[in-house]
Amino acid sequence: MTYKFILFDLDHTLLDFDTAEDVALTQLLKEEGVVDIRAYKDYYVPMNKTLWKDLEQKKITKQELVNTRFSKLFAHFGIEKDGVYLAERYQFYLAQQGQGFSGAMELLDSLIDRGYELYAATNGITTIQTGRLAQSGLAPYFNQVFISEQLQTQKPDALFYEKIGALIPNFYKNHALMIGDSLSADIQGGNNAGIDTVWYNPHHLENKTQAHPTYEVDSYQALLELLDKL
Repeated sequence: MTYKFILFDLDHTLLDFDTAEDVALTQLLKEEGVVDIRAYKDYYVPMNKTLWKDLEQKKITKQELVNTRFSKLFAHFGIEKDGVYLAERYQFYLAQQGQGFSGAMELLDSLIDRGYELYAATNGITTIQTGRLAQSGLAPYFNQVFISEQLQTQKPDALFYEKIGALIPNFYKNHALMIGDSLSADIQGGNNAGIDTVWYNPHHLENKTQAHPTYEVDSYQALLELLDKL
C-alpha cells in the first residue's frame, strides 16, 4: 500500500453541505420573519461562496466572514440586522445538520478494512463541523478531525498541512493522500504542501485552475478501485 494516511475534506466530499445549508438557512430566515425565503437564498449562496474564496486568498478574515455575511444579506434587501447575532443563530441551526452523501459510511468502512488511517481536514467553524460530524455518524471513523479554526490556518496554506503532520504520529508526507472536491482548497493545498491528492469530481467539472491533482475520481467506487491499484 503506497499510502497510509488519508486526509478527507468534509463538505461536498463526504457531507452534503448544500442540503445542510439550505435547511439551516430556511430555519434562520423563518425565525427572522422573512417571507420570500427563496430570494434571500438566491442572494446569500453565491455571496457566501465568494466570501469563502476571499478567505482562501486572505482578502478577508474568518471573523469578518462570519460576522458580516448575514448583515450584508439583509442589507441587500434594505434591512439592518445584527450580523453577529444572526451568525450565532445560523451556527446553531447548521451544527444540527448531519446530512451525508449516500455511500460515505460504506466508503470509510472499506478504507478502514484496507488498513488506512483516516483523518478529516476541513476549513470551517469548529462548533459547526464537530456538530455536523456527530449528527452524521461519521465522526468515529476518523482518528482525528482537523478544523481550520482550531489550527488557525486554512487550506490551501501549506501550514495547515504542516500542523496536521505534526499532530499525526509517525506521519510522512509521501505516505499521505488528500481527498477533496475543491481544486482551490484541497488540491492546491496538497500541491502547496507536497502531498499527493485525489480530486473528487462527481460532476465532471473542468479544471480551469493552476491546481494539479495527482488523481481524479468521480465516485466512491472509483476511489476504492484507484487505491486498490496503488
